[in-house]
Amino acid sequence: MKTYQGNKIFRVGKIVNTQGIKGELRIVPVTDFPDRFQRGEEFIVEDAKGQQFVTIVESARPHKNFILLKFKDMNSINDVEKWKGGELFVTEENLAPLEEGEYYFHQLIGLQVYTEDQVHVGTLDDILQTGANDVYVVKRPGQKDLLLPVIDECIREVNLDKNQIIVYIMPGLE
Repeated sequence: MKTYQGNKIFRVGKIVNTQGIKGELRIVPVTDFPDRFQRGEEFIVEDAKGQQFVTIVESARPHKNFILLKFKDMNSINDVEKWKGGELFVTEENLAPLEEGEYYFHQLIGLQVYTEDQVHVGTLDDILQTGANDVYVVKRPGQKDLLLPVIDECIREVNLDKNQIIVYIMPGLE
């Protein structure tokens, strides 16, 4: 888990290139909330060497599959060139609020997975974003990973207080 000044931070974008000569950066969003990229928003920028600093968005606009961001006090390509290959993060307090029954990946990864009969299946190790629905990757001791589609038929309950997910393993998934 990455931190900034002792606070957990979460990746929301990858800086892939510069755009023009006036200090804009091309960002590939890695968030379900691309609307967070707007004027006045605060981000932690980390370069490829791990150096971090906090900055404020001066302007933002969509461009093809990217978001073009310009940060305050960065007015030329020379000011932003060093950030190519870097990443954008937000602190936990700046994460977008979620609806009831929605969770951030970091809240789910590491939870224990059980069947409805309370048989321990394994630990949620990863979440794949496939397009139609996400897929939970459950690491099972001594067995191949179990891939569970995140659909109501399979995922019966998520209980963060008990650190567990209750699932139904449909025939053919094992």
